Amino acid sequence: MSKSRRRFLTQASAGLLGATAACRTDSQKANESSQSHEQGPPPPGAPPAFGTAPAVGPAVAPATFAEAEKLVNIQLTASDREQAAGNWRKSMAPLYERRTGPRKAILEPALAPYSRWDPVIPSAKGGPPRDRFAWSHPDSGPLPSGDADIAFAPLVHLAGWIQNRQLTSERLTRIYLERIKRFDPGLRCVISLTSELALSQAKKADQEIAAGKYRGPLHGVPWGAKDLLDTAGIPTTYGAEPFRNRVPGADAAVGFGGQTMNPWLVEEGSSGSSAGPGAATAAGLVGFAIGSETGGSIIGPSMRCGITGLRPTFGRVPRTGAMTLCWSLDKLGPMTRTVEDAMLVLQAISGPDSGDLSSVASTLDYDASVPVKGLRVGYFPAWMKESPATAVDRAALEALEKAGMIPVEVALPDWPYGSLQIILFAEAGAAFEELTLSRDVDQLKVQVPDAWPNLFRQSRFLSAVDFVQADRFRRKVAHEMVRLFSQVDLLLVPSLRDEMLTISNFTGHPSVTLRAGFVEVSEARSDWAPDPAHPLPRFSPPRRVPHGVTLIGRLFDEGTIARAGLALERHFGVAAERPPGF
Repeated sequence: MSKSRRRFLTQASAGLLGATAACRTDSQKANESSQSHEQGPPPPGAPPAFGTAPAVGPAVAPATFAEAEKLVNIQLTASDREQAAGNWRKSMAPLYERRTGPRKAILEPALAPYSRWDPVIPSAKGGPPRDRFAWSHPDSGPLPSGDADIAFAPLVHLAGWIQNRQLTSERLTRIYLERIKRFDPGLRCVISLTSELALSQAKKADQEIAAGKYRGPLHGVPWGAKDLLDTAGIPTTYGAEPFRNRVPGADAAVGFGGQTMNPWLVEEGSSGSSAGPGAATAAGLVGFAIGSETGGSIIGPSMRCGITGLRPTFGRVPRTGAMTLCWSLDKLGPMTRTVEDAMLVLQAISGPDSGDLSSVASTLDYDASVPVKGLRVGYFPAWMKESPATAVDRAALEALEKAGMIPVEVALPDWPYGSLQIILFAEAGAAFEELTLSRDVDQLKVQVPDAWPNLFRQSRFLSAVDFVQADRFRRKVAHEMVRLFSQVDLLLVPSLRDEMLTISNFTGHPSVTLRAGFVEVSEARSDWAPDPAHPLPRFSPPRRVPHGVTLIGRLFDEGTIARAGLALERHFGVAAERPPGF
């Protein structure tokens, strides 16, 4: 009768143990006596064994394990704890030598983990078959007479005026520098302002364009970068106190004070770690900006500030020279004032780079003239009926049919998607290990329980076994998204729905968030858990602020969500409204 290998080994081991027990005769006492003394070197040919390293680290006792069980939510028996404590210093404690010494191994900040997340499941499609980029080239019309009208103009118009030499890059740059000087003291969205460099590059761009060397729609347009993208010879501080004086020696592959405020509601922050790019774009201080997202930092500020945020497929845009929070989640993407602006920027920053092992060659298929009629748009009925969805989200769902698209009800299994966050916290803890263990993390301004300093410390106690299981769960969720996108072409979701923020970031799917309307708020919004000791400002009457919706697409299919977003943007007709006072 055939047996599995595991069953064979189990039975064979049991048989050998039985044979050994049967052979314990007159020599038993001698053997037991010899085992009570320290054993010498193993005989030649003996394989290495676990738990035989020299004892290191602090002493542990069964009570140590009894307390540690509470951190990982498991329960051992008393004998289990006794055995685990008995050889911990010889079996597990030595495994920390890389960090504790004596033979410490330095891990350079740019060193990525050997394991690499690939969002494309084997046998699944990895993007559109062709590379096509045909934007709408709208008529920019005459150049406005007012500087503010120029500053808030969409990128597609700025590009037209610069290409036709109705507007110089130098004048546009001076407009933005003046606005930064006027408005940044209230918004606090700029850390390093490179005025002289900006004007020098603007003059060079004007010279090139005058000589017929026009490089494309971004040529000559000033832009802003989140302060985690390296800029050679210019402080790149990560917006964090311990890195205040950090000056990198090379540029990134793409392009302190207090909290950055929302131009639409200056009593509240502009949300997320891409708050600066979001506020600067919304206030007309730059032509566009580059932000980053790990778990919502493009979507959040785009929602709060009423702009367009495009989170690309994981791997499309290289992160070389960008601060790492989580190797398998970090993404860089455009933050703009319109949907098509975001696609112009995405085309410019896409492509592999040798400095980012997760970046890949990919196709980008976008043709603004292709109708959206017939696109199947999935939505989750229950999500549209409850918070955080609003009347704006429900109106967007109704707008799909008016634009010729087909709403399709979809569903996902009721799984604990939050368990995936073990991966984020473990990778983040590894990325900022030195900052945390050196106690430099104590310099970070925000030290509330749900802020990164505490999470970095807590992550040291996550279970490595559960990390692996979370990684397996991640693949299971990715398979579920493949199933979902076999039914629809894209999804429409409430932007801040926690499950989909988590799912789509971990699976690497692209999204575009765009302004869809306005809502009223009676209280300022915060990114942190409620703190009764520090209540948020309240408003009477309520304040009117923008509200957006989010489209999620198939992997590397940003073109489809952009076409759908462009159609909805035209239907909503609210993208051009500016924050009062700016």
